[in-house]
Amino acid sequence: MRWSHGFVPLLALLVFLTSLPAVAGPEDARSGPDAERPVRAEGDFGRDGPECRTAVDGPQAVAHCHNPYPALYRVALHVECAHWWDLDVDGAAVEVRPAGTVRLAARCWSGIDAVWVTQHRV
Repeated sequence: MRWSHGFVPLLALLVFLTSLPAVAGPEDARSGPDAERPVRAEGDFGRDGPECRTAVDGPQAVAHCHNPYPALYRVALHVECAHWWDLDVDGAAVEVRPAGTVRLAARCWSGIDAVWVTQHRV
């Protein structure tokens, strides 16, 4: 069987492209200064509840939670570390009083895969 001259370079390009590692898009960026992370909130709340913003800078994660409502809430920061040998962090629940703001922080040894905040009405 004789290969055409146009098929061989195309086959070589296909083999080259499939051997490249996957490149993460901007939504998959894991670290960086002031990298915003989506907040996965769990608990018994409707539209009210503390508003939490998370940021990751290398191995450190920070969450700022503000409660604009008249009810008392407890929030906790959870961090999933990037490496298997690094222990994940489930922070202690902290009370957020009405019109109050709290800062939660945690760190991993190396990198962070995911950060989220859970909240429960007291």
